[in-house]
Amino acid sequence: MENYDTVVAALQGLKARGYHLDFNIGAEKIHCAEHDIFLHPDEFEITETYRFEGDSNPSDEDIVYAVASKDGQLKGTITSAFGMYADGISNDMIQKLSSHQ
Repeated sequence: MENYDTVVAALQGLKARGYHLDFNIGAEKIHCAEHDIFLHPDEFEITETYRFEGDSNPSDEDIVYAVASKDGQLKGTITSAFGMYADGISNDMIQKLSSHQ
């Protein structure tokens, strides 16, 4: 696994390694709006995670997830705030994401 100093560097590094899709976390699934792709928690794996903590500002805390569909055909990234800034999501999604932090 690579070592990145910033969220931007992590996203650029993952993109260079084939993680081209930009996913967002929904309540029940992740979604790539550009290609209208939806994946439920049982349809993807988190292959890498990078956690960034703000030195002086808690709002700078973020996690970058590298995700791939189970068949390996779709690869992309998710960025998500954590702690008190995390979005409301389903228990299945919480379990999927928290098992890789």
